Amino acid sequence: MRPLVRRTAAAAAVIGALLLTRRLTMTWGTRDGEPSDVLPGDEIVPQAEAVATRAVSIEAPPREVWRWLVQLGQGRGGFYSYEWLENLVGCDIQNADRIDPQWQHLAVGDDVRLHPDLALRVAAIVPERHLVLRGAGPVEASAPPYDFSWSFVLRPAPDGGTRLIVRERYGYTRWWAGAVVEPVQPVSFVMSAGMLRGIRDRAEGRVGATNA
Repeated sequence: MRPLVRRTAAAAAVIGALLLTRRLTMTWGTRDGEPSDVLPGDEIVPQAEAVATRAVSIEAPPREVWRWLVQLGQGRGGFYSYEWLENLVGCDIQNADRIDPQWQHLAVGDDVRLHPDLALRVAAIVPERHLVLRGAGPVEASAPPYDFSWSFVLRPAPDGGTRLIVRERYGYTRWWAGAVVEPVQPVSFVMSAGMLRGIRDRAEGRVGATNA
């Protein structure tokens, strides 16, 4: 019995560690209550099987953070994360270190590209408050097996800074969708954390210039 008990205890420890790690990466940077807060865009994927909410504090007002946020996209300002990783899969990303006036305008229905051949669509936008992107729509032969929303929410902080909260929601449209979504969550965490730090550093003036 003792070997069985040891194996069971070891398996339980591994499972517990994996669950804890998953929770930490899916809520990285958040404060009490933020992972459960209702955010703009939640209604797009109301029944989400996977949700990641991540956040960062920025020592700059929302209007400054917004200027970097609205530039997101391939062929625009990039994603301020690890472009060398993105470019390994052909994304052709170049992260901007300046504000470019030609990238300061987005409207509902506009595309924000992740890759030259893959775009998300602007579902909602309120300047200096939030930007919501939507991925897969109705299920088609070539569509991913999930619906997806990506929300970027700016909250003014009492000290004049900003809380930037980013949420991904995945609604599975195929029974096997979890086998596609779950394995990429560690990569999503690494890239999202890098993006949040990249936006923070630019808005705080640590990277490049703030004007074209």
